[in-house]
Amino acid sequence: MTPLTRLTAIAFAAIASTAIASIAIASAQARDGALPRIATENGRHALMIDDAPFLMLGVQANNSSNYPAVLPQVWPMVERVHANTLEIPVAWEQIEPVEGQFDFSYLDALLPQARERGVRLVLLWFGTWKNTSPGYVPTWVKTDNQRFPRMRTKDGKAHYALSPHHRNTLEADKKAFVALMRYLKERDPQHSVIMVQPENEVGVYGQNRDHSPEANRLFAAPIPQALGQATGKRGTWTQAFGEGAEQAFNSWYTARYIDEIAAAGKAVKDLPMFTNAAVGDPFAPPGKSGGASGGPDWQVIDVWKAAAPHIDAVGPDLYGRDAKNYLKFLDHYDRPDNALIVPETGNAAEFARFLWPALGYNMIGWAPFGMDLTGYSNHPLGAAELDPATLDAFASKYRLLAPMARGWARLAYRHPTWGTAKGAPEEQQTRQFGAWRVSAKYGEWQFGSMDSPWLKASPPPTADQPVGGAAVIHIAPDQFLVAGSDVRISFAKAEESASATGLMLKVEEGTLADDGSFRFRRMWNGDQTDYGLNFTRQPVLLRVTMGTYRP
Repeated sequence: MTPLTRLTAIAFAAIASTAIASIAIASAQARDGALPRIATENGRHALMIDDAPFLMLGVQANNSSNYPAVLPQVWPMVERVHANTLEIPVAWEQIEPVEGQFDFSYLDALLPQARERGVRLVLLWFGTWKNTSPGYVPTWVKTDNQRFPRMRTKDGKAHYALSPHHRNTLEADKKAFVALMRYLKERDPQHSVIMVQPENEVGVYGQNRDHSPEANRLFAAPIPQALGQATGKRGTWTQAFGEGAEQAFNSWYTARYIDEIAAAGKAVKDLPMFTNAAVGDPFAPPGKSGGASGGPDWQVIDVWKAAAPHIDAVGPDLYGRDAKNYLKFLDHYDRPDNALIVPETGNAAEFARFLWPALGYNMIGWAPFGMDLTGYSNHPLGAAELDPATLDAFASKYRLLAPMARGWARLAYRHPTWGTAKGAPEEQQTRQFGAWRVSAKYGEWQFGSMDSPWLKASPPPTADQPVGGAAVIHIAPDQFLVAGSDVRISFAKAEESASATGLMLKVEEGTLADDGSFRFRRMWNGDQTDYGLNFTRQPVLLRVTMGTYRP
């Protein structure tokens, strides 16, 4: 039996064992007609499903896994890694192969199968843009560049990407998208689909904007009044944005195009909608990011917010393995006016540790890409092979979080959070919460300390591996929830004094109920607390209560 065959067998056994529970979940969904939405309060955000906070522990299928015959290779992976949400494409060419004739047979298969398994769906609309190209538009669009013009290069030649400045393309894309949303309104009263992503990694590579006569005319004109009011900038695009002028210009018109599509879809069924960004360098100067020009890269989030009010969130697709860069992107997109979602991230094992800081940034959703059994690999962006060790890196964390996802989301919506991962800068490995300081350290065994002068040991096997991290919720002045793996977490008084010394009064292992209440399993003490709180490769949740004593 091959590894993939064994994995399939294991996953189908898991599906069978959870069938009764899944049917119950689906029935509960059917009873509750509340539309999904993104709620914001005091600069914090929550994805509300059935009118309660929901943490999206997602996986994204490969691009061509969006057909009924392939779904049997998708569901086993969802089950294997304990995901509660599947992100999966719906292609324009798929539902409207002939203009004006719509085919939703794929969704006829997808929706009931998701309900049977109690899995939520995020639909990814591959329309005018998919990885900046028109690869998923119907043939009748691809081949008619008179009616559906492509961008123009500086010397007047046709570029690969479709232009955002032409009504015909927008109207045709919008018509198909509205048909999709109408289908969801009629066929998905349970709201198995919780979010929709209009387009995918929009923008363009190879040049920063369209150079058609109409685009040149618009670029030479003053920036739109609404953008000036939102940003405080004035003048032409170059006067207002300098080195970033072409990126800002293409972002505005791309975002306006997508916002019109999103608005038309929301008028039919008002689901949360987000757009993902093919990002560049998180530390780049203006106009030099290197991401797809026109997409919601971090440098132009303000432009997107002004241009696309019907897009509820913008999120980065993160395939870089450097922890400093990864956390910087999370910082860019975690804003009071933007709920953090990571629609795509790499599926190599080392990316799994970044779930912890994403939780610490109060994310509403996170999903490794390419998680199915079709055998495709986007290495070097992701894993060369989805072997058991790679899958366990994600599954171990989702296994802990999935049963308490609603409880975690509820508390994270109301309380301060923090997260970190191995490889992050030192200043990001410590956080102060009121009177207490929380610190993360890596490369230690569970007992003793590597710098001890009397207890010598060789480094643990994970010392040089890119694994480990933790997420913290500060639930009360002297109380914390901590989840993590392959990390040592320590608590101390933020300011030590001669009159009081800090100590851990109680360390309780457990889980969370949907209402956020703690469910006790056992107490940690002695060896388990003498050298900090040492999380192994199998994550756990701890409730830590701090106190002081007088020396």
